[in-house]
Amino acid sequence: MAKGEGSESGSAAGLLSPSILQAGERPAQVKKEPKKKQQLSICNKLCYAVGGAPYQVTGCALGFFLQIYLLDVALVDPFSASIILFVGRAWDAFTDPLVGFCISKSSWTRLGRLMPWIIFSTPLAVVAYFLIWFVPDFSWGQALWYLIFYCLFETLVTCFHVPYSALTMFISTEQSERDSATAYRMTVEVLGTVLGTAIQGQIVGQANSPCVQEPSDSTMASESGNHTHSISSLRQTQNAYLLAAGVISSIYVICAVILTLGVREQREPYESQQAESVPFFRGLRLVMSHGPYIKLIAAFLFTSLAFMLVEGNFALFCTYTLGFRNEFQNLLLAIMLSATFTIPIWQWFLTRFGKKTAVYIGISSAVPFLMLVALMESNLIVTYMVAIAAGISVAAAFLLPWSMLPDVIDDFHLKQPHSHGTEPIFFSFYVFFTKFASGVSLGISTLSLDFAGYRSRGCSQPTRVKFTLKMLVTMTPIVLILLGLLLFKLYPIDEVKRRQNKKALQALRDEASSSGCSDTDSTELASIL
Repeated sequence: MAKGEGSESGSAAGLLSPSILQAGERPAQVKKEPKKKQQLSICNKLCYAVGGAPYQVTGCALGFFLQIYLLDVALVDPFSASIILFVGRAWDAFTDPLVGFCISKSSWTRLGRLMPWIIFSTPLAVVAYFLIWFVPDFSWGQALWYLIFYCLFETLVTCFHVPYSALTMFISTEQSERDSATAYRMTVEVLGTVLGTAIQGQIVGQANSPCVQEPSDSTMASESGNHTHSISSLRQTQNAYLLAAGVISSIYVICAVILTLGVREQREPYESQQAESVPFFRGLRLVMSHGPYIKLIAAFLFTSLAFMLVEGNFALFCTYTLGFRNEFQNLLLAIMLSATFTIPIWQWFLTRFGKKTAVYIGISSAVPFLMLVALMESNLIVTYMVAIAAGISVAAAFLLPWSMLPDVIDDFHLKQPHSHGTEPIFFSFYVFFTKFASGVSLGISTLSLDFAGYRSRGCSQPTRVKFTLKMLVTMTPIVLILLGLLLFKLYPIDEVKRRQNKKALQALRDEASSSGCSDTDSTELASIL
């Protein structure tokens, strides 16, 4: 009987006559259809791109205006302001890998693995952002107030931005679709910086912060009357910053809602077959030992620092070195509008000539304009022309890092095919190094102004302060850009390598899909038998 049972189980398929297995029931006759290319609709890409605006709108407002706000509106002394800027950025950098670690431990839900972080961090981030621009009535703990809410906001916006950045890898399995979505995203993000610059700059520009003249014998008599007017004007400026914060907070919420409703996460076919993601510290060790990643972040670390130094000191540079106190917000707007219109051109350029070529041409194009600003005399028309031209390089600096990071992750997946769930680590540590160095640079630059003798709310500054600002906005960024471009020559993923990786990944996905179909066919056959 045992022998009979074994024979029956071993040749059960042979017991079925051909007439029983009809054409529609024959599992061996499954015909594979060619896999269709997964395409994202324009609506999907736009909804995904809109999600990048909150980080850029708030980041632009804080980057361009927080330093001058602390010094000339909140009346924080330069040393305390440097502590706030450095600790806030350093804390922001620390929270990126921390949030990346927590995300890597998150399980997939009905909304996905990344979306819950975006949804639940949004309302708290909006409240914290608004309180950054509020001037408390007490003065003894004012610096602590700004430090607490600055660090709190940076933590919450990290809970939004890290999962959003990692979402690039989960909106599509097609590399070309991800690149296209990234171009949409960069365009909207630059529009976000334009929006942040326009809202913050134009609202605040309508209520200019009053400056304080140097004390002299001729001005001592009218000092009490001017003091009352100065306090009233200062209060109007503080209210203008609050109004701008309220408008930007509303934009933050609207963009988060559009992202949540218009984008759905997708898992890689070969990833869904794995039981669980790689442990965080093992994944971190693998990521940090991946050569192309280290070379990419080292190169873009220097170029990002260059643009961040310009961003952090541009308002003070225009106000005191160039003497354009009432024009700096319009100059910022000119830069960002120029960057917005040239993002599609850079997307076409990197597709046509390759990403490394786009890096060399795009980022190096900022050098001659920075040199012109350093050497020329104060001239408003020339400054506007330089601002428009500099926007072209800013567009390249926005687009290229985020367009190249997915290529590095694809290369990692080919070399470590069983290490899944590492995408948040890639994105969070890339942002970590950039933000930490940015915090150091902003802290050092503000301390440099303190040592040079910066005077809060001064109508003019000493010559040493003007010279320091010129070095921070021109010569130092030039040196950092050149160092970054030299390091970038070591980056190994060119267009040939990228196309090879694309074919290899597609073969891996096809193999995973075929394996899934084979398992399904076996289940159907068992059900028929």
